[in-house]
Amino acid sequence: MQTETKKVALVTGANTGVGYQIAKSLADEGFTVYVGARNPDKGEVAATEIGKQSKAIQLDITDSQSIDAAVKKIQSEAGYLTLLVNNAAISNAGKPGRTMEEVLGAQRASIAPIDEMKKVWETNVFGTLAVTQAFLPLLRKAEKARIVTVSSALGSLTLNANPANPYRFDAVYGASKTALNGVFLSLAIDLANTNIKVHLVSPGFTATALNNFQGTDTVEEGSMEPIRVALSEDLPTGSFTGPAQYAGSDNIVPW
Repeated sequence: MQTETKKVALVTGANTGVGYQIAKSLADEGFTVYVGARNPDKGEVAATEIGKQSKAIQLDITDSQSIDAAVKKIQSEAGYLTLLVNNAAISNAGKPGRTMEEVLGAQRASIAPIDEMKKVWETNVFGTLAVTQAFLPLLRKAEKARIVTVSSALGSLTLNANPANPYRFDAVYGASKTALNGVFLSLAIDLANTNIKVHLVSPGFTATALNNFQGTDTVEEGSMEPIRVALSEDLPTGSFTGPAQYAGSDNIVPW
């Protein structure tokens, strides 16, 4: 284990939206930030805009070769990783340009296309776990390390069981976040006696490409809770938090 003098972070899906805001805030706090992006040109633009100690890194979390190359790059340049922020996700794999209501309507369990469901889960669940597993050796080399995974209140079974909730369960995106929560709670238990903490965080109803920019919160507002968690080193492992307006004063989101 290495006692590092510089904090090093990787943010997936960081060239836009919430991921970009997280990467920018980490850079402002003195982190060396690897700005993960599937498209290397977009990653370079984002890293240039962020400035400071930020570096673009090509990373497609559904591509094992891309993941391996990113691990080797950070291993050779930094030697360890202090913070992994799993932000990359997709909301659907169907016809582009649909409204959020159209997407959710098509993702009902009775009619959801299985191929689309598989593609969304491949990114949101399996890809997120794959990139996390790949970077665990570098996280273990830090004195204190954390994994922060951007989830969603749509994945909360408790909130979805409430008939008063206007945005209840869908079998594709929402359920992928439930599965993600389960996998990363399992990881928190698995790593409980190590140097690595695991956190899940919901940004809230943020206007991003995930919901056709129909969310009620700006990306700056929606990034506040993920940024708080990304910068907090004293939260208990296994936490699931969200914005106070629906999570309450303690920011705890029910599973």
